[in-house]
Amino acid sequence: MLLDPGPLTEPLTGRHWDPAEIKRQVGLRIAAYQRLGLERGDRVLIQFGNRLEFFAELLAIWSLGACAIPVDSRLTAFELGKLMAASRARFSVVDDETSSAAPDADTARTVVSTLEHAGVAPAGHASSLPALDDDALILFTSGSTGEPKGVVHTHRSLRARWTTLRQSLGTAAYRRTLCLLPTHFGHGLICNCLYPWLHGSHLFIVPPFKPELVMRLGQLLDEHRISFMSSVPSVWNLALKVAAQPTVKSLVRLHVGSAPLSQALWVQIQEWAGINEVFNAYGITETGSWVAGTSGGEVVPQTGLVGKPWGATLRILKARSTQEEITAGAQCAAGEEGMIWLETPALMRGYFQRQDLTDAVVRQGWFMTGDIGVLDERGRLYIRGRERDEINKGGMKIFPADIDAVLEQHPAVQDVCTFGYADDMYGENVGLAMVIDDPGTDTYKSLNAWVARHLAEHKRPVRWFIVEEIPRTSRGKINRATVMTACMQREPLNLDAYLSDELSG
Repeated sequence: MLLDPGPLTEPLTGRHWDPAEIKRQVGLRIAAYQRLGLERGDRVLIQFGNRLEFFAELLAIWSLGACAIPVDSRLTAFELGKLMAASRARFSVVDDETSSAAPDADTARTVVSTLEHAGVAPAGHASSLPALDDDALILFTSGSTGEPKGVVHTHRSLRARWTTLRQSLGTAAYRRTLCLLPTHFGHGLICNCLYPWLHGSHLFIVPPFKPELVMRLGQLLDEHRISFMSSVPSVWNLALKVAAQPTVKSLVRLHVGSAPLSQALWVQIQEWAGINEVFNAYGITETGSWVAGTSGGEVVPQTGLVGKPWGATLRILKARSTQEEITAGAQCAAGEEGMIWLETPALMRGYFQRQDLTDAVVRQGWFMTGDIGVLDERGRLYIRGRERDEINKGGMKIFPADIDAVLEQHPAVQDVCTFGYADDMYGENVGLAMVIDDPGTDTYKSLNAWVARHLAEHKRPVRWFIVEEIPRTSRGKINRATVMTACMQREPLNLDAYLSDELSG
């Protein structure tokens, strides 16, 4: 068994496995897979997550030298078929809540139930322990409806990430960890769950992104004396509105990642949690998630501030072309924006069977993140946004995250997404989708005044769309292109009419 797993608990069901029971459950699954003929190097699709059995499946698969592919349990047959065809998984594991229906693809696979095959008696065969360079995980970051892109991590890259986190963060703060993130992507699985759990911490696991669960967050933290949790800004936007504050004071540290954290939201989280150690964590699935954050001393919250790397080297390069050589001469000066490149021993092996995609972002051992940022004179990283999200308005570069951060601070704004859209005059212009309280003349006037006071004229949104919700991925991220496409099929708010003297007088 890998490292030293701690206890597992499902707070909502009351189910609990201590380390001895975990070992027994893993052993049962090893025996079942051996009877089914699982071999070293095979790939196993795990179609469920966020429950005790998921972790037993994972360790059993690894113990036999096979590779696990966790996927979103909500995938349609079409989407599942895409990933099955791309990964050529030999086995697919389901639970009592996921469908075992055949995907929309001609793929040969053996479907097994985690609740049934764990009942097979141990066969007594020796397991084939994984080598460090065996594939451990394939995490699909895109392509369930197009061309799948699967990030391959080996046992070596995973151990490198956990080692660097232990050196940078220690393990004491993570002794009772709550995960309400999905277990099929890097942030939730590699860092929020496996890092503390495989170092002996008690892991509490719940279904991801459930609004009714977020409403009970303070109570959940108190009942189980949670010392640590990680989440994303969208969860906190909801929690701060609907969840009572914790009172037991068990929290030691919080991480917020997967999307930019604004100064205003950062401060609000600190106040709600009653702690200062709220780390803005920066991570990419390709680098094993958490690769930098605001640890190592007192930090004044600032929009986009990430801080220092955790087991990585950062460079900000002027060139945005992946063909540019990684040289010291290409680096940006302190405070100068550029593309973020990372060097880390936790770097993925590559994209599964897509050497072309790997070569596009990995050069001489350095990984191009696709994020734009700056390093200040103290070597601290600030994230400005994604290159693909950048709006080019007549040659002026605008970062949507900057505008989001301004609007988030307005009391009427529940959620916000800034995006670029095609414009005949400027090439691109600025659009804005918002979920707001009390829509109407007074609110629109207040928002317009807020924007005028806080944003330069060229950054101010031209088209406003008032929506009921802003869609997010299962990782809690906004796809700005998706929001833009949906908004451009509807009429924008006629802001001038609400701001006219006739209506306001």
